[in-house]
Amino acid sequence: MAARVDERLAQVFVELADTLVAGFDLMEFLHMLTERCVELLEVDAAGLLLADGGGTLRLVAASTEQARVAELFQIQNDEGPCLDCYRSGQVVISRDIGAEQAAARWPRFAAAAREMGFAGVHAIPMRLRDQVIGTLNLFRAAPDGMDLAVARAAQALVDVATIGILQERAVHQQEVVAGQLQIALNSRVLIEQAKGVLAERLRITPDEAFIVLRRYARDHNHQLTELAGDVIRGTTPIIRGS
Repeated sequence: MAARVDERLAQVFVELADTLVAGFDLMEFLHMLTERCVELLEVDAAGLLLADGGGTLRLVAASTEQARVAELFQIQNDEGPCLDCYRSGQVVISRDIGAEQAAARWPRFAAAAREMGFAGVHAIPMRLRDQVIGTLNLFRAAPDGMDLAVARAAQALVDVATIGILQERAVHQQEVVAGQLQIALNSRVLIEQAKGVLAERLRITPDEAFIVLRRYARDHNHQLTELAGDVIRGTTPIIRGS
């Protein structure tokens, strides 16, 4: 990777570390992670799946609407590289989702991914020792894979995210982990609903609505999940540019 990219990667690690210690907002942290992956790792979209208390994968963050749909498609159809990654605890790479091998392994997902504009997937397990809590999934529009340096950077970002989610587990271990994950899952539902409300109200796309929501939360020092609830209830009016 070029020196400029290495410098930016170092800055992102500092940014993520700051987020972990200063008023930790799990949903903001996870969405920031997907955005920084797209910025730094030569991918077109990123999604993040976490397992709930019963071990079922749930979508908690995605950098674009297409990535969100791709992740939900895998969950709903119980098929895809991201699910295989979680179940095996190993990195799963499909450099060309349209290739015969990928189409045979994930026939429904391969066809759907191509329709969404994705040609390659790099799925990385979020794990600490033997415990796998989810996956970070990187999507590419071109049918080629990451080089080794980029793949290592991706793994490093995943490790930081995993530590962030599990940072309090030393106190109550599984109870804390399950609670953090459930909060993230519940928060994701509120945020998706708020995106829909804003998109309809402001006549913009869901992706644009999420940008407006996050900007307002940052500018007014609100927790993202709390703001989403206010938007749904209509107690916090938001206009574009506010």
